[in-house]
Amino acid sequence: MKLGKVEFCHFLQILALFLCLSGMNQAELSRSRSKPYFQSGRTRTKRSWVWNQFFVLEEYMGTDPLYVGKLHSDVDKGDGSIKYILSGEGASSIFIIDENTGDIHATKRLDREEQAYYTLRAQALDRLTNKPVEPESEFVIKIQDINDNEPKFLDGPYTAGVPEMSPVGTSVVQVTATDADDPTYGNSARVVYSILQGQPYFSVEPKTGVIKTALPNMDREAKDQYLLVIQAKDMVGQNGGLSGTTSVTVTLTDVNDNPPRFPRRSYQYNVPESLPVASVVARIKAADADVGPNAEMEYKIVDGDGLGVFKISVDKDTQEGIITIQKELDFEAKTSYTLRIEAANMHVDPRFLSLGPFSDMTTVKIIVEDVDEPPVFTSRLYSMVVSEAAKVGTIIGTVAAHDPDASNSPVRYSIDRNTDLERYFNIDANSGVITTAKSLDRETNAVHNITVLAMESQNPAQIGRGYVAITILDINDNAPEFAMEYETTVCENAQPGQVIQKISAIDKDDPPNGHQFYFSLTAEAANNHNFTLQDNKDNTATVLTRRNGFRRQEQSVFYLPIFIVDSGSPSLSSTNTLTIRVCDCDADGIAQTCNAEAYILPAGLSTGALIAILACVLTLLVLVLLIVTMRRRKKEPLIFDEERDIRENIVRYDDEGGGEEDTEAFDMAALRNLNIIRDTKTRRDVTPEIQFLSRPTFKSIPDNVIFREFIWERLKEADVDPCAPPYDSLQTYAFEGNGSVAESLSSLDSISSNSDQNYDYLSDWGPRFKRLADMYGTGPDCLYS
Repeated sequence: MKLGKVEFCHFLQILALFLCLSGMNQAELSRSRSKPYFQSGRTRTKRSWVWNQFFVLEEYMGTDPLYVGKLHSDVDKGDGSIKYILSGEGASSIFIIDENTGDIHATKRLDREEQAYYTLRAQALDRLTNKPVEPESEFVIKIQDINDNEPKFLDGPYTAGVPEMSPVGTSVVQVTATDADDPTYGNSARVVYSILQGQPYFSVEPKTGVIKTALPNMDREAKDQYLLVIQAKDMVGQNGGLSGTTSVTVTLTDVNDNPPRFPRRSYQYNVPESLPVASVVARIKAADADVGPNAEMEYKIVDGDGLGVFKISVDKDTQEGIITIQKELDFEAKTSYTLRIEAANMHVDPRFLSLGPFSDMTTVKIIVEDVDEPPVFTSRLYSMVVSEAAKVGTIIGTVAAHDPDASNSPVRYSIDRNTDLERYFNIDANSGVITTAKSLDRETNAVHNITVLAMESQNPAQIGRGYVAITILDINDNAPEFAMEYETTVCENAQPGQVIQKISAIDKDDPPNGHQFYFSLTAEAANNHNFTLQDNKDNTATVLTRRNGFRRQEQSVFYLPIFIVDSGSPSLSSTNTLTIRVCDCDADGIAQTCNAEAYILPAGLSTGALIAILACVLTLLVLVLLIVTMRRRKKEPLIFDEERDIRENIVRYDDEGGGEEDTEAFDMAALRNLNIIRDTKTRRDVTPEIQFLSRPTFKSIPDNVIFREFIWERLKEADVDPCAPPYDSLQTYAFEGNGSVAESLSSLDSISSNSDQNYDYLSDWGPRFKRLADMYGTGPDCLYS
């Protein structure tokens, strides 16, 4: 299999170009002999020269398929008996072969940057038998590069910094552009750099892309940032080359090239003399055009008459000098102070010492203003003592205060009663003498801490405070007593001289040399035959038995009076009673029981008996509750009525009911307030039936219009009809009480014939009572008279 003559000449031209460029490159040409291939009826043949590499240009934009090359086999006689087939990368999809002629074409646009070469396999087959006439041959189609990719800055845009005042040629940053074209073929990937924007301050190395400073003494304080535009162009910068750009932001970093300077040569501040210690008097700042650590300063007072009164420190955030007070100011002592203050950079760069000293001086004058100050006590704390035996009015001590102002206003004294709630002490308003106002008790309060107020007579709002601690001295005014409540027992089998209790005493007083107590039995108990007392001389005493044979049946409790005396002057004493119980003890002397009643109690009941008694008691309680409940139920009325007072009633006469049971109690308040819902009362002994004339229930009617209209209509009918019987009437039963002059107006009573009552006065009551006057009066008779 071999190439055509035209293709072979073209390949020799390309091979010569490669050899000229590299001096060492050689075309990938190899000669190989085919192995003997035997076919029936034929002799052995040899393969001719075989090219195993084709070249094709990328980015072909034509409409026809691009011719790549031709494959030909010596076996092919041109009679169409041989068929060529192609396989491998891109076969059929990108590359096609003419099976008759062996011509190879590319059907798609090729891009070397996507794939630089394709490996394919070709074979010649007998068209009739479809069998290979030669072994399969592998070859490569290599894509030749053209300049179709511009340089790109993959890391752009760039940011960089360089110190201000840097010399010319100081390296700033290096930029790098990459070109996707083939660097081994032509100049398509050879890039040079140039600067489009940023001159004359910066320059760039054409081959390396290193950006450098081009001007000396670039000052950050004048301009601190520059924007550069760098271009990269392939084809070694020649015309027709492709280019790409990127931006580089260069920031000038600060150096300490500016000394601090105060804006003013002198400052003046006014402060009141009452300003507390550690308060800020003023803030001053020296200007420094630098930033960061290069602008850090320190301040100090180098001269002046306020060195010990004021101090200056630096605010780390603002770099200000803060002047504060170290001692209290006094206008009456000194009215002004002068300070010489220096500001200096903390980090000085020796390269810029020629620019001048990196420090500056200023003068600060502080004027002290006079203020009306409160009175000041001669001492911050007064300590006084007084005996608890002191009488009312006893002088304890004196406090003194004065007005520190030039006016020296008189001072008046008083006690802050919040610190002396019980009002134990008084103070003279003019002299400041403190006296007792009540009897004192050291055992209640040993130390009184009071606050004395001093105010100016001319300006009572100015108040000074002094503190007084009054210690109460002790006297022997409390008698000794038992240290605790003792529970003393003696065993029935105790022997004479046996210790049964050790006692001690306490005293609320506090003598300077400590307590010393003396114990003894009282005179009436000194000769008893049961117990004795021994003073141990160490503020304790021991109680001992004098005999044996104690019996609970004879006496279960003994009372032993003990006399205790303290060592005070004068001494005080008290008698304390020790209660001793006789107990039954075990062999170790431990009390088991101390109740004498244990010998006379009857035998205890068994558990069963107790349960039976409790059951009987519970049964009786249940019976009593049932009886009480039954009696209450019998006393309940037949009608549920919550109120058992006499009320107005509406009586209905046009009903066939059975007498008085038809009269339902009706609360007249319902006519006055119709919003009240009246519940229907039920009887206990009558089964509810449906009434023919049931009254409607009006729930939550906004006013009494319905009842008002109903009553007015009835009254009008009664006024115009002289013979109408009183079918409906409002009646009050027993509302007037006993002895009422008007008595009852009920028609039930007035219907009786033999009545001596004169009803002529009804005609004087108006037209509403005309019907009653006509019925019961002496007027003309009507149908029902």
